[in-house]
Amino acid sequence: MKPDRTLINLTNDFRSSYLRRGSFVSLIGARIGQAILAVLGASIIVWALLPLAPGDPAIRTLQAHGVENPSQLEIAATREELDLDQPKLVQYFVWLRRAVQGDLSISYQSGKPVLREIGERLPATILLATVALGFSVLLSISAALLSAAFVGQSPDKLIQLLTQAGSAIPSFLLGLLVLQFVVVGFGWGTVVSSSSLSDVWLPALCLSIGRSADWAQLLRANLLDAMNARYALVATARGATRWRVLWRYALPNALLPFLTVVCIGIGSLLGGAAIIETVFSWDGIGSYAVRAISARDLPVVQGFVIVSTIAFISASLLVDILSAVVDPRLRPERISVRGGR
Repeated sequence: MKPDRTLINLTNDFRSSYLRRGSFVSLIGARIGQAILAVLGASIIVWALLPLAPGDPAIRTLQAHGVENPSQLEIAATREELDLDQPKLVQYFVWLRRAVQGDLSISYQSGKPVLREIGERLPATILLATVALGFSVLLSISAALLSAAFVGQSPDKLIQLLTQAGSAIPSFLLGLLVLQFVVVGFGWGTVVSSSSLSDVWLPALCLSIGRSADWAQLLRANLLDAMNARYALVATARGATRWRVLWRYALPNALLPFLTVVCIGIGSLLGGAAIIETVFSWDGIGSYAVRAISARDLPVVQGFVIVSTIAFISASLLVDILSAVVDPRLRPERISVRGGR
């Protein structure tokens, strides 16, 4: 008796659907586990290193509240209030127990909950990171396409020079130059920003230069590799212009590595904009963390580490999902099916 072909097809479809769901659930579960371990590791490192910095957090806290020359009794009382009189290991586990419950403790400087302080500044950082990401993607794709279209010619050499310079110049130096010559010299923008959409363009542009330069070099190399592939050569032989081959054939096939670095860049933009925020007086979580490090405000630093780590892990998960969507060969169910054969 021959097996029913319809039943076989239904069984195969159910098996593929089950593998797809199970594989992605396993992928997300693994990433969540990695995120927990990463947060724990980063918090331990910060907790171990920050007390080595000079200065007493109790004295800095009293000075922040207007007590310039605190007495020993005031210092001792403040240390007891902040649990600084406990052993370091006990302090860490007290903080960890509260963090698991959603309480990131109280800022030494302001006396306010750290989670609320970060939440008030997070929209400004998200705005800056979003505009900077848009600049980075637009500049990198435009530069890579133009460079690949005129490879070996003057536009290509000029773009290569500019991207190398953009990769080499530090972001803080670029920010200071923009403040000196653009804001002060030409009067475009403000020295002290309002952390709103009207003032976001210059800091976002400075934040995007280095990333767009690196991404443009990567995308250019991938475009040139794709232009030498058989499908591009066949399209050229059939009379397609170089621009058409680049846009229709080379760019889609060169996007996967580009999407990978862009997604990872989202995490770095959210967690690594501290320098630009400080230079432009942008009131985001980056500049808030810099002030907290200077004041040895450990709960704030720990909160910033958690937010940054979650941003990086989320970006990594986004990379895995987008890679599986763009390139079917990387989908977990295909790997599982092959492994089971």
